[in-house]
Amino acid sequence: MNGVNALLPYDFSPWTITSYMLVMVFYGVALLRMPASERPGPGRIVTFVVGVVMCYAVMQTAFDYYSQYMFFVHRGQHLVLHHVGPVLIALSNPLPIMRFWGRKIPQGARPWLAPVQLSYRVLQNPVVAPVLFVGLVYFWLSPGIHFDAMLSRQLYWIMNWSMLLDGLLFWWLIFDPRSPYITNALGYGKRMLLLALVAVPQMLLGAWIVFSRGMVYDVYEVCGRAWPLAPETDQLLGGLLTWIPPAMMSVLGILIILRRAMHEDGRYPKQPAALIKSSGHMNT
Repeated sequence: MNGVNALLPYDFSPWTITSYMLVMVFYGVALLRMPASERPGPGRIVTFVVGVVMCYAVMQTAFDYYSQYMFFVHRGQHLVLHHVGPVLIALSNPLPIMRFWGRKIPQGARPWLAPVQLSYRVLQNPVVAPVLFVGLVYFWLSPGIHFDAMLSRQLYWIMNWSMLLDGLLFWWLIFDPRSPYITNALGYGKRMLLLALVAVPQMLLGAWIVFSRGMVYDVYEVCGRAWPLAPETDQLLGGLLTWIPPAMMSVLGILIILRRAMHEDGRYPKQPAALIKSSGHMNT
């Protein structure tokens, strides 16, 4: 595949294309209508767009074709969906955009959002979030589950969307722009601890794939590989992508959070936790 064909969907998904289009439309409309004082700067806008485009590219271009027929490309796909894309989107701080649309929700419809808000609080729990973040990686890379997912169109899409949505939730918890000094956002120390904790099991899984003597994922033997690459090399590269980049993302995240914590240190007066939680500043 080359040229324009490389940008066309290999497995056309109306739901996926519609979802990405709606995200960009809602983001663009909010930028045009919101007050200039609340509007994100050019750097944040570019960061958001790049994150969204990267996620779209690995799901609805020729990249998706190669990810179904090469293990290491598949691991690159999930690296973007679970880490790189969500990190960029979270760092772009789309909170003003969400607030803009939140104010547009009619009062009568707000009670219907209660189940969504409850689910969100559960998924953002500092115990649930890292377990789910790592657990999904292990689940979809279980040899039997992975074999079925790569041969079933429905399971394949569920796998990719679950990785993307979980990545967005986890990295938003980590890079939540609200300061824990004046809101109920997760503390910076806890965020750094979570990043360190999720790095270890991912490194172990990647190392297990790299040092496995036999073929762990034989589904690529059944379907055939897109390129004449030795199966052992394909598995080795996939294992390295599971091992090293996620660990580097955790280190990068820790550095970003550490910098943010140092920047805010001393800016806010120390208050008892009970006073902070009872404060009106808790509202997002």
